[in-house]
Amino acid sequence: KEHKCIVVDLQVKGHVATVSSTLQYVNEEERPLEAVFVFPMPAEAALCHFSAKIADKEIVAKVQEKEKVRDHTKYSLGILFHDQAFLLEESDESADVFRLSVGSLPPAQSAAVTFVYVTELSVQADHALRFCLPAVLNPRYTPPVSEIKSSPAGVPYSLSLTAHVSSPNPIIKVESKCSLEPLVFISADHTNAKVSLSAGHMFDRDVELFLYYQNAHQPTAIVEAGEATAQPGSLMRDPVVMLSLYPEFPSALMSSVTSCGEFVFIMDRSGSMGCPMHNGSGAQTRIESARDTLLLLKSVEYTQETMDQAVKRVKEMEANMGGTEILQPLKHIYSQQCIPKQPRQVFMFTDGEVWNTKEVLSLVRNNAESHRCFSFGIGEGSSTALITGMAQEGCGHAQFITGTDRMQPKVNLSLRYALQPAVVDISEEWAVPVGMSTTCLSPPINTIFQGQRALIYAQLKGEVRGRVTVKYRLAGQEVTNTLSYSLKPAENTGLSIHRLAARSVIRSLERDEQNEGADKEALKARVVELSVQAGVSSSHTAFIAVLKGSGEAVKGPLLRRRVPTVESMCACASVEEDSEGSVEAVKDPLLQLISLQKASGCWEMDGALVEVFVKTEEEVVKQTPAQVSDGVWATVLALIWLHGFKMDAQVEWQFVAMKAVTWIQWHVCSRYVYLGHSDFLCCIKMLCYSA
Repeated sequence: KEHKCIVVDLQVKGHVATVSSTLQYVNEEERPLEAVFVFPMPAEAALCHFSAKIADKEIVAKVQEKEKVRDHTKYSLGILFHDQAFLLEESDESADVFRLSVGSLPPAQSAAVTFVYVTELSVQADHALRFCLPAVLNPRYTPPVSEIKSSPAGVPYSLSLTAHVSSPNPIIKVESKCSLEPLVFISADHTNAKVSLSAGHMFDRDVELFLYYQNAHQPTAIVEAGEATAQPGSLMRDPVVMLSLYPEFPSALMSSVTSCGEFVFIMDRSGSMGCPMHNGSGAQTRIESARDTLLLLKSVEYTQETMDQAVKRVKEMEANMGGTEILQPLKHIYSQQCIPKQPRQVFMFTDGEVWNTKEVLSLVRNNAESHRCFSFGIGEGSSTALITGMAQEGCGHAQFITGTDRMQPKVNLSLRYALQPAVVDISEEWAVPVGMSTTCLSPPINTIFQGQRALIYAQLKGEVRGRVTVKYRLAGQEVTNTLSYSLKPAENTGLSIHRLAARSVIRSLERDEQNEGADKEALKARVVELSVQAGVSSSHTAFIAVLKGSGEAVKGPLLRRRVPTVESMCACASVEEDSEGSVEAVKDPLLQLISLQKASGCWEMDGALVEVFVKTEEEVVKQTPAQVSDGVWATVLALIWLHGFKMDAQVEWQFVAMKAVTWIQWHVCSRYVYLGHSDFLCCIKMLCYSA
């Protein structure tokens, strides 16, 4: 069975994307075939449509309870009697992996399957909205080799993708790491545009689109009309509102950052971390990318000695520890008593190749009161269910590092969030007129960070008008953010907001199932009911379709093939060595400078530091002002170099500079103020304000 091509139509409306993917195949075997295709999907997506077309016949699948579909009947009987049967279901272990089974496809017959999902677009640090079409499915999720034989490697994966973008605010630009055709504006006010991947794109890596809108961070409210034929009083019948809030913390509170805490770094050292970050030349391995970021490995007091020990151990790290096992290290960390007045912050670096995602997320959720979890998915194919799930359950923030991304800016953003005062006592208050009621469909907000979007879904009954206020406490002060809405419900939207709202409720119910003492059967029944009603996938339902065939039973065993995915064609590339068998790493001067900073915040004047300045030690030392120590002078020069040569990477060294400035302020004020070095102090003062 050969995979011919993938055609994707992307419809973006504001912060919501509807993705329609059509996969085309042909059976090149000499007998009827059952093919299995395992593919990734964003964990936050709601799969809402599945159809199949064989020759000139098309059938649309319906959502049904998974156990009934699996155990007997339609799919198995369908392929037994030459019917073309299709089964699409979510993985039992992870919400971001789906399995498509195509049964009893006759020889030389072609098939096209189409599935549609809706998803929220994530917000980036520069306020861009990110859409990702995952190409890579890491091996942890594929069925056992003994179960299914793969087709020959080398199947071409060609991709055609066209995106139609509309926004209430003008569209500024659309960017991608892949080659794009020029952006075409369809309306004069630039609120509608179209863009496509350049012709000939091979689907060998994730496709990311970054959408930039004017005033993208402003709060918005979208009210969507319900389905007239749905059951009265149901979620799909009533209007649903999606609120996008961007909490703004008072500037006086944001100027303070915590100076204490327990920072726990968990590093994935599994074999897959030895894979390159991308397929281009000079690509770092995943573990090398993470290694440049980590400093501490376990909870010890932060001193120069412990920092030197940690740095030494980090440099010795290799991706040589087999499969990924996250659960046991987390259990060990959570079993350790928290240090008084030192808030615990856990930083997880992994490519996400685990087999027990739901068990890991349940553990993080059960320990959420004792820590915040910041997760980093390294390389393409990292599990969105694991990475985003750990951050959500641990009240932290998730980041994905792919392709040529530098990890340092993203880690520093998460560190900035970790150092912000914790937001507590979060509540939502809905103010509506008499005769109107609201039912919140989103789980309670448990995390708020400065400038980061918070999405709230609610079912509306009566007049569509009102306001919602989110209240919370920050650094002992009460803060409120209010958003009013008075809109005519939008028609003909494809019910995308309703389906995202239904998915939000379903995921909450599925999480509740994991709780000890939960009424699992009642929760499961509610999940199945809502999934079937809204037409979206869940852990307990599946899409199934059977196209009637000859009615004659299949003779002999049905051939079974797993359609090759990208990972079966792209093994981990080895690093090319030179003629002498060694690899000389190219030093990054910025990382080299940062690595030389001492635990106290200062730098020492030595050969390694002046190498960064591209000077000799003699040239640098002879310019030292009288009665100023080498340490103070070295630290000042390091700050001057950062401000003079690396302003474009300021996000990577801002905390380094803050630490250095604090050290200089204390050192100069306590020892050198009386000396009257006006020029020297002026320079320091300027750097202090800049940092």
